[in-house]
Amino acid sequence: MIATVVWGTGNVGRAAIRAVAAHPALKLTAVLVHDPAKVGRDAGELAGLDVELGVAATDDIDAVLATGPRAIVYAASGDVRGLEALADLVKAVESGAVVVTPSLYPLYDHRNAPAELRDPILAAIKSGGGSLFVSGVDPGWGNDVLPLLISGLGSTVDVIRCQEIFDYSTYEQPDSVRYLVGMGQPMDYQAPMLMATVPTMVWGGQIRMMARALGVELDEIRETMDRRPLDAGVTTRTMGEFEAGTQGAVRFEVQGIVNGAARIVIEHVTRIHSSCAPDWPQPPSGDGAHRVIIEGRPRIEVTIEATDESENRSAGGNATAVGRLVNAIDWLVEAEPGLYDALDVPLRPAVGKLGRP
Repeated sequence: MIATVVWGTGNVGRAAIRAVAAHPALKLTAVLVHDPAKVGRDAGELAGLDVELGVAATDDIDAVLATGPRAIVYAASGDVRGLEALADLVKAVESGAVVVTPSLYPLYDHRNAPAELRDPILAAIKSGGGSLFVSGVDPGWGNDVLPLLISGLGSTVDVIRCQEIFDYSTYEQPDSVRYLVGMGQPMDYQAPMLMATVPTMVWGGQIRMMARALGVELDEIRETMDRRPLDAGVTTRTMGEFEAGTQGAVRFEVQGIVNGAARIVIEHVTRIHSSCAPDWPQPPSGDGAHRVIIEGRPRIEVTIEATDESENRSAGGNATAVGRLVNAIDWLVEAEPGLYDALDVPLRPAVGKLGRP
């Protein structure tokens, strides 16, 4: 059994605890938390399970790393604490562990990551013998392995489009929704995630990875952005009220330009309420979906709806992204120490999981 630590117990960490506990090759040995109120609580309770797992949460990072875990799922956010997340990842890799995480967007495509992010990780790998695999909670498979797989089913491919369509009222991170993305803010508010070049910083790596896999050269990466106000105020279950006239929906694209045309596109359509921007793409049902569209011959469209935590599709997206990371651990343990991306790490069947409780 591979001794595995889950570091963080938010939206991603809860799903990670469940995924590790269910994996036949992994053993959950520790859970790291930041909130003092979570210290001492059982991992099963923190993950929303109806059983205890016999692992009490702790905030003692050094003590946990000193036990020499073979794998670490780093689930702490890197959205507004990038330098702190990098320092945590360096420490984890230096301990000799295989580390998987969605937390540092530029490392999705580590070949093109800034030296100030890549070099410390490479140094940690050299000194400690650990590994790092970064893939997104977009989820990562929706912008890399899935579209690439489907592209191989056609005779001709003109455009690959990856869509995320979600109702943000189900995403239980109020600060990120209100301030990073700007939902409920005045229309002249400058949301950090929507500023020019930021979408490319976050999703450009996946555009470049798909281009590399497809064997094409990108002319450039472009962005488009559209925002809509709420026509009427709305009250949400998890985040309270959003006033009329404030930002209620966002639609943007990160486009890989090949021979002057947008050929590889990652598109996000997010709302705080389904009534806003009804003319934009909608999920087939419920509050969200991920979709891949291959324009070509034949035209291929695949829509995936995943649910978790009481039929929550936002949580379902987190859970499938976590599954991609956690299910890579045993492969990474057998591989050489290194810095890996989604094209390096195979997506494998659920060996040993079918029918497990």
